Amino acid sequence: MTLIKSISGIRGTIGGKTSDNLTPLDTVLFTSAYACWLKKNLKEKEYKVVVGRDARISGSMVQGLVNQTLVGYGIEVLDVGLSTTPTVEMAVTQHKAHGGIIITASHNPKQWNALKLFNQRGEFLNAASGKKILEIAQKQEFEYATIDHLGKVTQVLGAIEEHVQRVLALPLVNSGSIKQKKFKVVLDAVNSSGGIAVPILMEALGVTTVQIYCDPTGDFPHNPEPLKENLTVLSEKVVEEKADLGIVVDPDVDRLAFVDENGEVFGEEYTLVACSDYILSKTPGNTVSNLSSTLALSDITIQRDGNYHASAVGEVNVVEKMKEVEAVIGGEGNGGVIYPDLHYGRDALVGIALFLSLLAEKNQKVSVLRASYPDYVMCKAKISFSKGMDADSILKKFELKYFEKNPNTIDGVKLSFESSWVHLRKSNTEPIIRVYTEAKSEKEANELAQRFLKEIEEMI
Repeated sequence: MTLIKSISGIRGTIGGKTSDNLTPLDTVLFTSAYACWLKKNLKEKEYKVVVGRDARISGSMVQGLVNQTLVGYGIEVLDVGLSTTPTVEMAVTQHKAHGGIIITASHNPKQWNALKLFNQRGEFLNAASGKKILEIAQKQEFEYATIDHLGKVTQVLGAIEEHVQRVLALPLVNSGSIKQKKFKVVLDAVNSSGGIAVPILMEALGVTTVQIYCDPTGDFPHNPEPLKENLTVLSEKVVEEKADLGIVVDPDVDRLAFVDENGEVFGEEYTLVACSDYILSKTPGNTVSNLSSTLALSDITIQRDGNYHASAVGEVNVVEKMKEVEAVIGGEGNGGVIYPDLHYGRDALVGIALFLSLLAEKNQKVSVLRASYPDYVMCKAKISFSKGMDADSILKKFELKYFEKNPNTIDGVKLSFESSWVHLRKSNTEPIIRVYTEAKSEKEANELAQRFLKEIEEMI
C-alpha cells in the first residue's frame, strides 16, 4: 500500500499501517498541519475553510476526520458535501474563506483517496507553502483550540448549482445556440460527483443526456482515468443512441474528454485545443500548457496571432505561467481546461460549455471538428532505475549532450524538433524517468521514444 506526501497535498491507499497508507491518524496529522499553516500564514480573528469530497467509498469517513480536526483547531468548516474540485475552488472565494480542502484522489482507483489543499484564492498551494506544511507535519507542534474557541461545521447547500450558474453567465458561453442545436450526449461520470454536476449543466443548456455510470456511489465501473482504453462502453453507447457526442469526466470533475458521433475518441489532449480555439477566435491572446502537452495548442495559438508558452508539469505551475503572460486560456493536456474569466483551476464544467458553444457555432459534427486540427500522436513511456542512482545527473547528461538544441530545462529536459518533441522528467513518487514524445505519426513517436529509452539505458 502507499502514502505519498507532496507539496500539493497527501494521497494514499485506505487502510493498513500509519505512515504507510492514508489512515485516520495520517488524515488528522496532515489536516492539523494545514490548519496550523493557515493560522500562521494568515493572521485573522476567525477562520473559515471550505471542505468537499468526491463520491469515493472512503470519502465520508475521510471528510468526517478532516471536518472535526479543523473544528478542533478552532476553524469553521463550510461543508459543501459531495462536490467537485473546481466547485470547492470557486466556493472558497465566493464565501470569502481562508482556504479549502477537496477530498479526492482524482483519476486514481477507488482504494485511493487524498487531501488536495487550496489557498484563500481557491488555488492549489505553491511549492513553498506545500513544503512548509510537510515540515509542520513532521514536527507535530500543534496547538488545538480550547473549549470556548472550538470551530463548527456549517452545511453549505447549492454549491454545484452556483458553480453551474456562474459558468452559464460567462459571455462566451452561448447557451442560446446550444439550446437551438438540441444536442444529444452520452455521459460517463464513473459513478462519482460528475453524475450530479454535469446533468445540472446539461439540463440548463437544453441538452438531452443519456447517463451511464452517473450514480455517485464511488464504485468505479472502470479505471477512472479518461483514456481511450477505458471508454469502450461510452463509445459503444454513443453509436447505439445515435448521439452527437460522448462526454466523460474523472471522479472530481477537473478532467474532461469527448467521444465523437462515430464512437471515436476525440483525444484528451485535444479537449484544451478545441476550447482554446473557441476562446482565441473571440478574444485573441496567449495560451499556456505544460511541457508534456500537444504541439497542436501552439499551432492554433500562432494561427490566431497569439503566443504559446509552456510551463512545468502541474496545475500550480500552469496557473503561475498563465498569470505571468496574461493568458486568455490554458490548462493541461490531460483534459484539464483553465479559463481565468471563471477561475484559475481545471474545470470540466466550463470545458463542456465552451466545447458545446464551439460545436454549435461551427455547426459541424465532432469528427469533422477533430479533423480540422493539426494531427499529432503522443507516446508515453518510462524506465526504472535502481534506488540510489541519481536521475538528475542522467538528465544533466542529456542537457549537455543536446546543448545545441537549446533544451528546455524548467522541468526535466525537453528537446523540440521541427514537428516533434521528447520530454524526459523524473517521477516525484517512483524511481523512474518518464519519456514522453509526440510526432506526426504513431510510428515516429514510438521510434523517438525507443531511441531515448535506449540512450537512458546506456547512461544508467
